[in-house]
Amino acid sequence: MRGLALGRKNYLFCGNHDAAEDAAVIYSLLGCCKAADVNFRDWMVYVLSHIHDYDEDYTMDLAELLPLNHLRKTS
Repeated sequence: MRGLALGRKNYLFCGNHDAAEDAAVIYSLLGCCKAADVNFRDWMVYVLSHIHDYDEDYTMDLAELLPLNHLRKTS
């Protein structure tokens, strides 16, 4: 609960609405990793190294890159 309140205060200092929205997305992904017991750094490295696989092939689903799915691949 404290992380949510802290994040809410930090959004005030993001500079503009787009930056605050980006910060909220990162906080949400961090929370998803925490809930799925996935190391955020390892997951982010994985996502950044595989995100371009989805550029041309529209049959692939970006949901495959979510933290919960990453946990299934590494187990």
